[in-house]
Formats: sequence, structure tokens, C-alpha cells
Amino acid sequence: MRFPCLACLVASSLLFSPVRSAEPPAAIDWTAVDQEALRHFQALVRLDTSDPPGNELPAVEYLKGVLAAEGIETKIFALDPKRPNLVARIRGNGTRRPLLIMGHTDVVNVDPKKWKHPPFSAAREGGHIYGRGTVDDKDNVAVSLMTMLLLKRSGVPLERDVIFLAEAGEEGAVQFGIEFMVREHLAEIDAEFCLAEGGSIVRSGGKVQYGSVQTTEKIPNRIRVIARGVAGHGSVPLRSNAVVHLARAIANIADWQTPMRLNETTRAFFERLATISPPEEAARYRAILRGDESGSAQEYLAENQPRYYSTLRTSISPNMISGGYRVNVIPSEVEATLDIRALPDEDMTRFLAQLRQVINDPAIELERAPGHSRPGAPPSSLSTEAFEVIESAIKRHYGVITLPTMSTGATDMAYLRAAGVQCFGIGPMIDSEDGPKGFGAHSDQERILEEALYKFVRFNWDVVLLLAGKKSPN
Repeated sequence: MRFPCLACLVASSLLFSPVRSAEPPAAIDWTAVDQEALRHFQALVRLDTSDPPGNELPAVEYLKGVLAAEGIETKIFALDPKRPNLVARIRGNGTRRPLLIMGHTDVVNVDPKKWKHPPFSAAREGGHIYGRGTVDDKDNVAVSLMTMLLLKRSGVPLERDVIFLAEAGEEGAVQFGIEFMVREHLAEIDAEFCLAEGGSIVRSGGKVQYGSVQTTEKIPNRIRVIARGVAGHGSVPLRSNAVVHLARAIANIADWQTPMRLNETTRAFFERLATISPPEEAARYRAILRGDESGSAQEYLAENQPRYYSTLRTSISPNMISGGYRVNVIPSEVEATLDIRALPDEDMTRFLAQLRQVINDPAIELERAPGHSRPGAPPSSLSTEAFEVIESAIKRHYGVITLPTMSTGATDMAYLRAAGVQCFGIGPMIDSEDGPKGFGAHSDQERILEEALYKFVRFNWDVVLLLAGKKSPN
């Protein structure tokens, strides 16, 4: 699952010790690699792996065939035979813990009538490749595949095992994918670092602006707010009317400004943003960093930059209301469903107790609604070799700085972070204008820049080689 990019920003990068270079591989014919990457990418996009209903098997069979032809070790793990997960491994000398590279093979479903190009055609036009999954997430799948092929062919010595996980079910059915793999087969994918979706190289007006790397994410929780009262005839209004009680509860929830709390990622983000912003904006961001005692900076963000506002706190959005069945009948029960996106360290038991106090109505009950949440975990550290390598590679390949970000939505990296893996979301170059124009992830004209695919292959190869390859002496 991909999320809209942040507003175009430029910021100074964090300072780290220099990266030791990996031993150089044999020369690579990048023109041939581009052609092969395009072939595999188009083949994967042309496979309908829509979720729902979920049928990742054709993609896994394709990947297994390509990897097996190169003599790369693969294993298949499946809770449902139609929804398998593939694990491929190239072994290093074991002096350092493995590196995991990951992509999901399922895509969100489509309405074909709304597509200019058929959604599973991988059609090329105007420098773009169109199709469902082109930026969510068959780009990461294809690039990870190419990285494994290049590692095998080059024979470059590795200090880490490099593991490729092509997972099922990310788009709403994690019980078949990452949840299953972490619960039942963690040893097969356990690693020190993981690279997956969640970041991008943001281009605006045709010019690259910055690279975003997702280092943490908010955790989704679905909560039912249930109001109960006495049923009766609509001609005789009752003080116990459940609709009225629910309406008051929703109003109280909407008026509640949950506590602001920064973590390493969001603090670094606002610190960097303040250094390059106009004076008035910089003052607001520095007020946030100081705690914003007056609340004016937060209110500005809530009105004008709601995504930034959401990164400051556990957020609540009432998105569904149901109840009643006749205009002349007072219902005995109505309910609303809240989309709560919790900060990674939120204690939800304590938070729900606070929410009950805010509602302050014995006629209202709170229940957890069905649906798959993600486990909470600390953000991946910015003071790691992996972040340093990614940051330097973004500078080297794209000529811009890196912004650590916290996703307001969710990815499968949450499960791995909870298992102790340091995870970093990366991605290809995207145009910031594409999302609003309807060309982004989950849109009816999803597309990727063909140039971006090729650059992402080189970038990913560089990062993996520096993290996993045998280091040259200092």
C-alpha cells in the first residue's frame, strides 16, 4: 500500500560516519539489465493478482521459474494454496545478519471500465507504464527480483545472506502473508535490516526534490461506538434516543485534541523542515518542536497541512454511521465506526479509557471492530548503517537529500519491526502531480515512469551491495 507523498521539501541530511565500500562487482551491462527488468515487470503487471479475491499464485510461479533458472534457492510457504509466499535466498559468509528485501504480489481490485489502458496490460505510453500494481507494489517485486539475479550472476562475495520475500495479502489480507510468515516462519525471513515499500523519490515539475524513507508508521485500529436506548414511536421524542446520544458522542470525539507526541522520525522531520522554510512557516515548525503551548501551530496544520497534523498524534476519524430502519421508529441501537491511527508507542487500553472519559455517557459502549490491525513497534533508528547507506545512495543516484517519514497509513513492515527487524521503506521516483491527477497508487490510471523503474533497479542494487557485500578494508 502506497501513500500520498509529503509536500515537496528540501532539507539538510543527517551526518554519519563514511560508508565503507563493498568490493566492486564485475561490470554490468545496464542496457541489457533495463530490457530484462522491463520484461519481468511487464510480465508481473499482466498477472491479475487482485485482492480481493486474492490469487497470488501466478506471480509466485513466475518468480520461482525465473529464480530457479538461475540456480537461486527458493521456498514456498502458504496458508492457502492460491495465496503463497515465496522466499529466495542468496547466502553470504554469515559474518553479519541477513538483509531482507520485500515486495507484495497482490494488488487492489479494479473497475476495468474506468481505465484508458486495460489495467493488466502494462501498456507503455509517453514514457510511462500503465497498470494495476505499477507503483503498488510490483515495482518493488520486480526490482527485488532483478537484484537477486544480479547478485547471483556477479558472484560478488557477501557478508550477509540476502533474502527476497514476495508476500501475499498486503492489501487487506495479511493473515495469508506477513502475519503468517512472522508467526509461523520467522526464521526464514529474520534479518537485521529490511527494505520494502513506503518511500519514494519525489519529483515536482519534472525536477527531483527529495527522497523519502519510511522509518515508522501509525497503527490502525477500528473501534465501534455503540449507542443504546429505548425504542419507540417517532411522534413521541425520547431523551434516551440512541441517535442523539451517538451524535453527541461523535461531536465530543471530534472536539478532542489528542496529546501531541514526537518520536525520533517526526522530530527529525520538523527540525529539517524548519531549517529550509520561510520565516513564518519555520516559526510554526519550531513551535511544534517546543511543544506548541498556545496550540496555534497545531491548529494551522490541522486546517492547512492535515497530513503533518496527523503525524503529531494518535488520530481519530469517524467514518461510518449506521442505525435506524424507519423514519417513524426511534431505534434502540445505532453505531459509528472510528478509524483510529495510533502512534507506534500508543497504549491502546489506556487510550480507549481516555476516550470513554471524553464521551462521558453511560449509554455509549466502545468495542473493537473486526479487521486486521498491525502491532506497534519503535521506529527504525536513523543511527543505523542501513539508513546511512540509503541516504548516501539517494544523494548519489538522485542528487537530493533524504527525509525520514512516518506513514500515517500502514505497511507490513510493522510486523517485522515488532519482531526486531529494522525496516526502511523505499521506492522509485514519482511525480508529485500524479496522485491528484489520478495516476497514483490505487487509482484508475496507475502508472510508473519507465525511467524511474530503471533508476530504481540501479539504486536498489547499490544499496543491497553496500549493505550485504564484503567490505573493503578502511
